[in-house]
Amino acid sequence: GRHHVELVMTSPSVIAFGECMVELSRTVIGTRSWQLAFGGDSFNVAAYMARLGCEVGYMTAIGTDEFSRDMRAGFVEEGVDVSRVLVHPERIVGLYAIRVDEGGERSFTYWRSQSAARAFFDCPGAGEAMRSAEHAKLLYLSGITLSLFDAVGRARVEALAAAVRRNGGKVAFDTNYRARGWSSPETARAALLSFARNADILLPTLEDDQALFGDKDAAACIRRWQQVGVKEVAVKLGVDGCVAAADGTVEAVPAPERLQARDTTGAGDSFNAAYLASRLAGLDVVAAGTSANRLAGAVVRHPGALIPKVMMPIGVVHSRPEPCVR
Repeated sequence: GRHHVELVMTSPSVIAFGECMVELSRTVIGTRSWQLAFGGDSFNVAAYMARLGCEVGYMTAIGTDEFSRDMRAGFVEEGVDVSRVLVHPERIVGLYAIRVDEGGERSFTYWRSQSAARAFFDCPGAGEAMRSAEHAKLLYLSGITLSLFDAVGRARVEALAAAVRRNGGKVAFDTNYRARGWSSPETARAALLSFARNADILLPTLEDDQALFGDKDAAACIRRWQQVGVKEVAVKLGVDGCVAAADGTVEAVPAPERLQARDTTGAGDSFNAAYLASRLAGLDVVAAGTSANRLAGAVVRHPGALIPKVMMPIGVVHSRPEPCVR
């Protein structure tokens, strides 16, 4: 007789959903050599949460090319579960290049309009991956994740978030507004506001929300998201730390010191990772914000989104070996 083999997906506590790209960067100005790495906001969060002891899975799509295979190996190396990394038979992964001028200012060039991640829902296994993700204790995604898809795709992502909450899990969302990813600011505003109705924890950067919504300050930003129904909001303020609101209180959590940033790539993502890991470990918003500020402060002192593991600050989050697994 024929044997029926069913793919059993492991269920990590945390699932991050989005796009990872090949990153080209020139560390030495004036040279023609480029350094290759992998980066993307949602993957950066997944990697840092895994480093902090969380069980994390990443949900995305890659291709069959060598860069895709290397990327998948990079996920595994970071201790991230890859059972929801789908393969698109024709597309390849996106690419971006970072140029830094003499003054340290960065500019980005992207080749990603035909990336595999944008066709996630067309990949074999997409329905199964989405159904299994409904059982996450925490689902993480960003405005960049939403910008990958059309209105139909975004509705599917919203339905996933709603299902996670129905199943007793939580949804964390970073608005992460990048104008070039959207057809218009109006489309972005509508999409972010719509998704936020299904979010438990919002992690905006004040600068992003000011650009899109015109918020005067962190307090205005918090009020606006609370009016949508979000219970917990932590607003990132760069060198000034963060302001976190939950359970009827609003707390300013200053950064430990005003740092001279060498490279801000991945700072917000590392903040999100430490904040969420802390909250999952049962810490209050001030302790979570303090942890998050510390990790982000370490990240801006090193080039690239993911700092070497040996540079991870000690004592971030908690002393328990697996703070996210209850």
